[in-house]
Amino acid sequence: MLGCCTGVLVDDRLAYAQVRRLGRWLRRARLHRSRRGSVHCPLWPRRDPRRCAHPRPRRGLRARPTAGGGRSRLQVSPILPPDASLQACVVVPAHDEQQRIAACLEALADQVGIAPEAYEVIVVLDRCRDQTEQRALEAAAWHPHLRLQLRQGPGRGVGAARRIGMDFACARLLALGRSEGLIACTDADTRVAADWLRAQLDAVRRGARAIGGRIDLDPGEAALLPAQVLGDRARMLARRAEHVRPLAEHRGERTFTSAPAHGQFSGASMSVTVATYAEVGGLDPHPALEDEGFERMLRRHRVPIDHAGTVRVTTSARRRGRADRGLARDLAVADWFARRSYEGSDYTLEGLLALKRESIALVLPAREVAETIGPIVDALLPLQAAGLVDELLVVDAASQDGTAAVAERHGATVAQESELLAEQGPACGKGDAMWRGLSATSSEIVAYIDSDTTAFDAGFALGLLGPLLGEPSIGLVKGAFGRPFRVGQATIPDGGGRVTELMARPLINLHFPALAGFVQPLAGETAGRRGLLEALPFAEGYGVELGLLVDAERLCGLDALAQVNLGVRQNRHQSLGALGEMAYAILIAAERRLSLEPLSTSAHITRARGGGLETPLVAIHERPPLAALRAGMSAAAPVRVSQQASG
Repeated sequence: MLGCCTGVLVDDRLAYAQVRRLGRWLRRARLHRSRRGSVHCPLWPRRDPRRCAHPRPRRGLRARPTAGGGRSRLQVSPILPPDASLQACVVVPAHDEQQRIAACLEALADQVGIAPEAYEVIVVLDRCRDQTEQRALEAAAWHPHLRLQLRQGPGRGVGAARRIGMDFACARLLALGRSEGLIACTDADTRVAADWLRAQLDAVRRGARAIGGRIDLDPGEAALLPAQVLGDRARMLARRAEHVRPLAEHRGERTFTSAPAHGQFSGASMSVTVATYAEVGGLDPHPALEDEGFERMLRRHRVPIDHAGTVRVTTSARRRGRADRGLARDLAVADWFARRSYEGSDYTLEGLLALKRESIALVLPAREVAETIGPIVDALLPLQAAGLVDELLVVDAASQDGTAAVAERHGATVAQESELLAEQGPACGKGDAMWRGLSATSSEIVAYIDSDTTAFDAGFALGLLGPLLGEPSIGLVKGAFGRPFRVGQATIPDGGGRVTELMARPLINLHFPALAGFVQPLAGETAGRRGLLEALPFAEGYGVELGLLVDAERLCGLDALAQVNLGVRQNRHQSLGALGEMAYAILIAAERRLSLEPLSTSAHITRARGGGLETPLVAIHERPPLAALRAGMSAAAPVRVSQQASG
């Protein structure tokens, strides 16, 4: 507690600059009349380490890592017993928050309606690699009445750090017999209102056991977000507020007389009494979203949450946070969705010809699609004739229905997939065909188009290519479209994409939340720059789409990815058995990108059919990045397919 009957213990054997600065700050700061602050130094007489070649190491103050890799000698003296008038402890987990921690502590220092000795602030430094600790001490030096406690976190995420702080706060208040004392939480990137603590203590006196504050975005940072993001957030918060009271009534919780002003209960402003915290067993130390887990725990114990509008904070609207989940991630996805979602109808042939600076190849993987491949080729050939498309390649999977012959009659270049990179063995699935098609072309931009689409028009290709030609920073584009589902003569709008909704989307939200904004993450319509595509592995089967998306985001970042609305796409429907095989391939592709160990699993999926068991083979293996393959290949060049002249 800096400046409150507290000394700062300094190892002055070396004259570190921050030690000298701290002394000057304390001498300049006006200390409270009834309290005093002091700097104690030295602990041992100063020694010159040059007096002997190998000076004997001494056990002194434990040093902590600093941003520059050195060791900080600035330490806080042992924790003193809590003040007898302590009513509330504020917990602030912090990980690399040197830019924001001072503003957070200044707002906490300026609380009105509560005596300085009635509350203390516990900052949990969660393995900070920057100057967060120093900034916190500087803020405390400028506000000597602020009772600051610094604790060390384990570096396992915000949940574990918050748990340490809340447990510590609970113990200090219980030591005074304050079962109705307040454990309040905020975040290091948040500024609380001046009456934040006073409003919560008043709520506790009215009977509140848990309090969720209203959280507003920082106006300056929010102004940098697209209007669509702010509108979507406002609607989401309104829906949540409408949901709060019926949920509480359904669970039999006692509700407060006034209608909830909002529905928020977040780490930026959430509080409980000491008795309530002990009753529910504390906060589960999840790496992220620990506040949501804590809210669920309170609900399970039928603890009502006060959502009064008088408890207010302002939090950062940054899009790059300290955890993979939470507000920053949600804002980043929403911001990306608003900026990187394009309309295919905005792109015309003439407009793209004016933008074209790179060669373009269209690759169509094909298997048993004789009915649809002809019209698709007919729609694409004019783009080649106009000079927009340089290569048009159909990669056939030895179709028995004459797919290759139809495509050739309509003027496309056709190659059998197993003849491309033949030294790599027979081709094993759609992803393998895409990988080999990439090797058989040389254009700087490569677009993949599914060949089983009915009512295809050239706008599919124009829309897919548009963002790449118009935005040099974009490396990969996915198609987005409505997927109707036909049952006999009936059509269910957006009823298609069953594997997407039942497998891919839950997987993405669970493990790859940065990609949650993609409308059709499994769309076969994908385009990318060759440099990126050749740096990515290709799953042999239907895991290829998810694998490419995850790997591209990890390699280039979300902002290098985009999606484009291509309208409505009607393709042929697969049987449930085939969809199960697709889901299996997608699940394995996801697991490979989650596991640190090589994944060992069978390429066969076992299922019951006709009173027995069958084990169909599923393409689950992966092809290496073409760039890596070529770097390790012999002098033999990969097979290339010569481009036929367009008709």
